Amino acid sequence: MTSDNTTQTPHKQQDLRLLMRLLPFITPYKKMVFGAALALILTAGVSLALGQGIRLLIDQGFDSADPSRLNQAMLVLAIITFLMAAGTFTRFYLVSWLGERVSNDVRLAVFNHLLTLDPYYFEVNRSGEINARLTTDTTLLQSIIGSSISMALRSSLTFVGGLVMMLITNPKLALIVLASVPLIIFPMILYGRRVRKLSRLSQDRVADIGTYAGEIVQNIKVVQSFTREAEETTAFGIEVEKAFNIAKKRILQRSILIVVAMTLVFTGLSSMIWVGAQDVASGHISSGELAAFVFYALMVAMAVATISEVYGELQRAAGATERLLELLSEEAEISSPEVPVALANGPLALTFEGVSFSYPSRLDQTALENITFSVAAGETVAIVGPSGAGKSTLFELLQRFYDPKDGHIKVAGHNIKQLNPQDLRGHLGLVPQQPTLFSADVAHNIRYGDPSATQKQIEQVAQKAYADEFIDRLPEGYGSYLGEQGVRLSGGQRQRIAIARAMLKNPSILLLDEATSALDANSEHKVQAALQELMRGRTTLIIAHRLATVMHADRIMVFNEGKLEAQGKHEDLIVTSPLYKRLSELQFNH
Repeated sequence: MTSDNTTQTPHKQQDLRLLMRLLPFITPYKKMVFGAALALILTAGVSLALGQGIRLLIDQGFDSADPSRLNQAMLVLAIITFLMAAGTFTRFYLVSWLGERVSNDVRLAVFNHLLTLDPYYFEVNRSGEINARLTTDTTLLQSIIGSSISMALRSSLTFVGGLVMMLITNPKLALIVLASVPLIIFPMILYGRRVRKLSRLSQDRVADIGTYAGEIVQNIKVVQSFTREAEETTAFGIEVEKAFNIAKKRILQRSILIVVAMTLVFTGLSSMIWVGAQDVASGHISSGELAAFVFYALMVAMAVATISEVYGELQRAAGATERLLELLSEEAEISSPEVPVALANGPLALTFEGVSFSYPSRLDQTALENITFSVAAGETVAIVGPSGAGKSTLFELLQRFYDPKDGHIKVAGHNIKQLNPQDLRGHLGLVPQQPTLFSADVAHNIRYGDPSATQKQIEQVAQKAYADEFIDRLPEGYGSYLGEQGVRLSGGQRQRIAIARAMLKNPSILLLDEATSALDANSEHKVQAALQELMRGRTTLIIAHRLATVMHADRIMVFNEGKLEAQGKHEDLIVTSPLYKRLSELQFNH
């Protein structure tokens, strides 16, 4: 998988063929594409016809003494102008619609795919980098698909059509213009490669800025507590300057590309006009033919200028497409079997058989080593031990966020690899030590346990979790906005919201990870009573540092340095486990 370090290494050169990989997102809208293509061809054709209208206007209007011919020429120009306006309106609307639709479809596809990836991917990739791809890159695609590609196609059509009409109108003058084409194409290819490379690097630097800023804002209290505002301002300024310096190089290359192309084009155009004026003076061509030829030459020159400018935008789009496709190509390590086993409702037994595990990002450190134990259906088992003993890792493996290196984990007698991960997790209810709340109201955060729950059910579980007493005091009650990560609530209040959420989920297996650690003595007593009600009739695993909170457990397991050292009742462990005895003496003696 791609780590965050990849943004620091050089990227292999890509070409515009990368954009072809967006076709699966465009093909569902064939009618809109067909309509836009017709409008594009119409406007290109009408633009070319405008040159002949100019020739008629000069030769049969201005140079003729017959007023009717002038009127006819003006009518032709009016019709051409109307058709061009109608075609341009249709093309602009349809192409802009496609740009918005496709970019949103890509954004949705990337987000949906991200939800399928396992936690390891998010350990080694920065959230700011992922967010930048999901927002900035898809917005860039919208601009490219909705504007730049249309401009490039239109300019390509007018370029080819203009050259053809120039050859038809006056082959000798056309050859003068064609002689400059290779001189234009070469610098476009040369500088286009540089722009593409710098565009990708520029997007990576912008992602770095977003990541850095997001981290500082998220931890603003820590920054201000340590009075590091000045240092962070300086550090952020350095990141901004890095992005600006790369952007300057990209802009310089694009500017050179445009200037070189335009200079060469208009040099050839000036030479052609000089030769054409000589032919008019000698009577070889009419004034109308020269005017039409100049019109086509200008059309070709403008088309080349537009293509040279849009080419840089397309290079940026290729870089954005590459970054998005990298996300879509990531494969989850955790997958569902073709024919998953279904779990029954009600309390479920679980078993760990010789489980060993190291986190993928820390393979040299063993988190669990040869762990074997069983928990009967409806049994309450406490897990104790010092920090880093592997207690929380048990919960992550049970939820199948990772697969063990060795051994098996079974639920209701089935290896969890035989289960659909979503079905497995649907039977598990977790109350973590540091609960996560979303930037929404109270009801949404509780309803996360069961999206189909009614308001009455939400209020019932809030009462059982003793959360209603502070919810009722909030400005809008259950409709009160909690801020990012529930910042407007205290730690104990967030914990009670999380407990209510788990109650609403009504899980078969309850996982409590220091669920009452953030509560004061009065709230802890109330919530313990609520948890006792919640645990009744369920299989429950409780991680706890305070032994007093797990004295009621059917069994206590003692973990140390990733190993299961002992298990039994409190009275037995005091005798059989030196570690448990030491923990007990430290806590109860003080």
